[in-house]
Amino acid sequence: MSKIHQLIENSKVNESIARKLFEIETEVLACQSSEELLERLLGLIQAKFQLSGISLLLAEPTPISYLINGNLQSNWHQKNTSQISTEKLSLLHVDKKPMLTNQLEQLNNIVPKSLLTGAKSAALTPLSLEGKLFGSLLFTDKSSARFHQDLGTFHLEQLAVKVSLCLSNVLIREQLQYMAHYDRLTGVANRRLMEVCIGEELIRQRRYGVPFSVLFIDCNKFKAINDTYGHDCGDKVLTYVASQLQELVRENDKCFRYAGDEFVVVLASQTLLEAEQASDRLCQFFDDNPMPYQSALLPVSISCGAAASSGEETMDELLKTADKNLYVNKKANNGMVFKL
Repeated sequence: MSKIHQLIENSKVNESIARKLFEIETEVLACQSSEELLERLLGLIQAKFQLSGISLLLAEPTPISYLINGNLQSNWHQKNTSQISTEKLSLLHVDKKPMLTNQLEQLNNIVPKSLLTGAKSAALTPLSLEGKLFGSLLFTDKSSARFHQDLGTFHLEQLAVKVSLCLSNVLIREQLQYMAHYDRLTGVANRRLMEVCIGEELIRQRRYGVPFSVLFIDCNKFKAINDTYGHDCGDKVLTYVASQLQELVRENDKCFRYAGDEFVVVLASQTLLEAEQASDRLCQFFDDNPMPYQSALLPVSISCGAAASSGEETMDELLKTADKNLYVNKKANNGMVFKL
């Protein structure tokens, strides 16, 4: 093939790649969340370029860890993302450049072996946030000729910049939404989301007659804990209580930090009797499970007040009833002396 024909062929290939990348960019720009963006991005790239495999490597710690850890981690994240140390990620992207290779032994002990099963070549595209490398898109192919070090990386570099910018914009929006709706210390939803949740439950009850109840909860002797062991310990107690409450309630129930050491749990479709039974179970759990603290166990207990909505009260009236019942129960309990 003459040089002119080779140039024409290369131009056609580059034009095709550029067109596909533009189509991908157009679609991901409309994404409203980081999960939606990454899911759509990986799916589009794999389909348009007919790759045998694609996944996302995330450095530890990652700036989006608050979105993909614990209860917020989706099945998609579990299936399509893998953790990699920052040091190993840096080995893949010298000067933050893409890496193309058909010598996959270069990736041994860096990329999880399971991601390279059946592959003969791979391309890795760096992702950055605010100039800091935090992840890599891994593309694999069954052909050793698909990716190799003699290929140019211009299009991959363009992809890296555009994806990083899109992801950065989405993450900034998500972080603002997260901070507006979730308590930064405990990670549970805050009072603002509680008001939305109870409002929705009231509408559902008035329209369809579906009952619901609330629990007003606070930590016994919390001031004594702060005074005796310090506010750092108090923060750990709040985090412990919040995490255990989220684990103990049903999936369709919701836990909120109300204020200070006070929490509210909204029990969907639960009567007053069922709410009181749930209250007893929660109190008993904390009585039986002291919090590990400084190589010892710190007794932590809670008091609960339950109230069932009739559909006629306002949210404030419902919470006031639960709060009143909380202090009746708290007064009946002599409390605990906290000693390590």
